[in-house]
Amino acid sequence: IHANTFVYHPVPSACSLSQLLLVRCIYISQYIYFVGMGRGLLRYPRARRLFRVAETVLGYDLLSLCLRGPRAELDRTRHCQPAVFVASLAAVERLSHRQPNVLESCVAAAGFSVGEFAALVFAGALDFTEALYAVKVRAEAMQKASEVVPSGMLSVIGRPEANYKFACLEARKHCESLGIENPVCEISNYLFPDSRVIAGHLQALEYLQENARKYYFTRTKMLPVSGAFHTRLMEPAVEPLAEVLKSIEIQKPLICVYSNVNSKKYMHSDHIKKLLVKQVVSPVMWEQTMHSVYERKQGTEFPYTYEVGPGKQLGAILKKCNLKAWRQYEHVDVSEDEEEVET
Repeated sequence: IHANTFVYHPVPSACSLSQLLLVRCIYISQYIYFVGMGRGLLRYPRARRLFRVAETVLGYDLLSLCLRGPRAELDRTRHCQPAVFVASLAAVERLSHRQPNVLESCVAAAGFSVGEFAALVFAGALDFTEALYAVKVRAEAMQKASEVVPSGMLSVIGRPEANYKFACLEARKHCESLGIENPVCEISNYLFPDSRVIAGHLQALEYLQENARKYYFTRTKMLPVSGAFHTRLMEPAVEPLAEVLKSIEIQKPLICVYSNVNSKKYMHSDHIKKLLVKQVVSPVMWEQTMHSVYERKQGTEFPYTYEVGPGKQLGAILKKCNLKAWRQYEHVDVSEDEEEVET
């Protein structure tokens, strides 16, 4: 359940099994979070219990941080990743109360970045407590890695002729001219056609912003994150995560879960461990995952899709990737209480 989560519910009635591509895509991304998330989930006992367990595992009051901030603390990678992970899974409880049949018939899940851990918990491959501890280690290691050099992430929308890899190459050359050794500037997220997130040294990202026209970029925006996630700059975070995953028992998922690394379904426990570690330094292949999830024969109906967690970014991406599939999309909020919405 990535700060966003997608759930797919099979198309009703007389459909063949191949049509019931019930993909519960749990989108959990560390990029979408805000003070107040979780407020709409407090009426559900199991959701509250998740936050109580989280306080024990993390050693601080995560629910209070989500509800009241301060924002500066929630912005820290070590805090926002566990917050998104727990809030997204807690939102599943809301969905289970509103539409229990959705969870019963769900057949697939996918999570964006840290959301992949939530997707695996939802699919029965990971225990919640153990997964949260792994997320804690991952988040702390990634924050530490991000503090080594000034780095960040740049969201880019380009024209069809934009060559993102060439632009990154020239940005690295620019950094070398400034005396930066082994500069990093590479694609870290594939979002939708003509949209990428580029991450690396800040000097490289500043160069791309200043020369956006040259590379056919129509819009650039720095993301509010502390480092160049899913790039080589995160290599110091690889070993800590690999070590903690060695101590965790991972089961085969009960439903299909798609990997960020290759946009394909996980096969077995060793496969999961290997790719969760590799994901830290590899681009998130989200656009490719959307194609894998929704691929079907012409004339076949699309499944219902539910995004569970803070923000609707993954729904917006789905709309760009597959408009027909998006028409069956629904978001499950974490901030508004149902009674307030009905009022």
